[in-house]
Formats: sequence, C-alpha cells, structure tokens
Amino acid sequence: MSSQSAIRNPQSAISIGGTIAIDHVRTPEAEGRDLLGGSAAYAALAASFFTRPVSLIGIIGHDFPKQHLDMLEGRGVSLDGVERSQSESFTWSGEYHENMNERTTHKVGLNVLEDWQVKVPESCSAAEIVVLANMSPDNQLQMLEQCPGNGKSPFVIADTMDLWIEIANERLQEVLPKLDLFVLNEGEARELARTSNLVKAGHLLLDKGPKNVVIKLGEFGAMLFSAAGDSREFFRCSAWPLESVADPTGAGDTFLGAMAGYLSANANGEFGTDHLRQAIIQGSMLASFTCEAFSTRRLEQLSQADLDARLEEFRRFTNW
Repeated sequence: MSSQSAIRNPQSAISIGGTIAIDHVRTPEAEGRDLLGGSAAYAALAASFFTRPVSLIGIIGHDFPKQHLDMLEGRGVSLDGVERSQSESFTWSGEYHENMNERTTHKVGLNVLEDWQVKVPESCSAAEIVVLANMSPDNQLQMLEQCPGNGKSPFVIADTMDLWIEIANERLQEVLPKLDLFVLNEGEARELARTSNLVKAGHLLLDKGPKNVVIKLGEFGAMLFSAAGDSREFFRCSAWPLESVADPTGAGDTFLGAMAGYLSANANGEFGTDHLRQAIIQGSMLASFTCEAFSTRRLEQLSQADLDARLEEFRRFTNW
C-alpha cells in the first residue's frame, strides 16, 4: 500500500501538541547546532507525509529559527496553534556515545515551557485525531480538554517519558484511561508497569485504561497490545535494518506522528487492529529515515518514492 495514497484536506484532521525545540546534538562522528527539535515538531512533520493539514500546537520563543517554521509550513503543517513568546525557546543539548543507544544530556533550557499553558485554537479543536506528544501530563490534559472533537470523540494518541513517570506519575495515571493509543519505549514500559517482562508490561498497561498500547523497541521494532472486547490481540513488528545511525534524535516522535498521519488518511474513523498494524509499519519505516541524518534533514529531502521503496523492501524482508 502506498503510504501517501490517501492524503486528504479536511479542516483540522489531526492536531499534534507538545514541545518545539532548538537542539544542539553531538555524535561520535559530527555535531549539529540550532537544529529543529521537539516531540511535536518531529511528529507533525512525520504526519504530513500522510495527511494535510496537520495542526501543530506548542510554544516558541523570539529566537526560534524562521527557516524551521518555513519548512514546516511548506510541508502542510499549520502553525495557527503555535504560540509566540518574547522569552527564549526551549532548548536541548546532548551527546550520543559510541553505540548510539546511550546519550548524555548536557543542558536543558525550559525557558518558554516553564509556565506554559496549552492553548488550542478553535480551528484545531475539532480534530478527529489528537496527538499528545511528549509533554507534561498536565499539558496533555489541558490539550485534551480543549479538543472535544466534532460530534464524535477524537481518537487520542499519547506518548510519555521517564521523567513524567518519575515526577508526575499520579497525573499520568489520569491521562491513561482517556487514551485510545498509548506509545512508550521499553524502558518506560518496564518502569510504569513495574515488571521486567515486556509482554506482561503490555497487558498491565492495558489494565490502566488505554485501548491499545505500543511498546517501542528501538532497532528491534515495536509491539502492539490491544484490548478487543473480552479478548486481547498482539502484534510484533521488526525494524528496518540500518547499517549506520547518524542521529537517532526524534525517531520515536517520527514513529508517533507517522502512525497518527497514516490512521488519519486511511482508517476512515475505524481504528481497528488491522489499521494499527499498518500504522506501526509505516511509522517504523519513516522513523528509520530520521536516523540517517541530523534532526529532520533526511525527512525534509525524503521523496514518496524513497518511502514506498523501503516499504516494499521491508515487505520482502519480512515475508515468510
């Protein structure tokens, strides 16, 4: 199936909220500064491969590079929900180590995020899919309260991180029952479910209220756990076999946004496990491209033919 065969243009088909950042990244091979970063920025760009417009909800400072905003708008990302502040933008500086699976955060500048209260424009509030990308559970709840859907409750997807599990666990527990799809990595799943077994963790997380849970396994793919009536369904997807990784920053957010974009374009309001399985595959393939260059640079140059070719190769690799 072509990943972009069903691009549509309804008003506010999908709204994605979270951080929009300026990143400074160092790897063993290179360094990049003033890069586009942030969970919502990556997710919105990824979703735009499948459906447009994508409404981006977040906040930036006076120092945010204009070229990043121009690129996003050029890819069909609406910036109506991006608040401008006279303060400095959220920044992250970090360094990846030799195996690229471990990184050290050198500096985080919360800046505009310190007292941020999510504001969703009316034009974005009726989205059929709402993505609560990585931000505090308080911000996630604020956004969700302002997105009632259009006569039908939206399909809600959320991510999280170890920080919120540690310092805002009670509020995160309030978010979980409101979710149709909860996405987190394997370390976060183990910590939140309090078990080292990921299969058990998936089921324990379903017990907390989400209708579906995806556990990201990095270079080893992802697992889907679904509560289907009285039964439960499971799906495991491998990842694209990358020979080298330039910068893994944002790969998980790309995965999240691509899943949401694919569902918006193809599910027609029916978010069953068949569509979720396809969304995971699409997300995994697009995320693999993110790792091939700093920040969003590879995605910015990615053609539809490139993505379709990788999907076809992946289908061949995994057919048995």
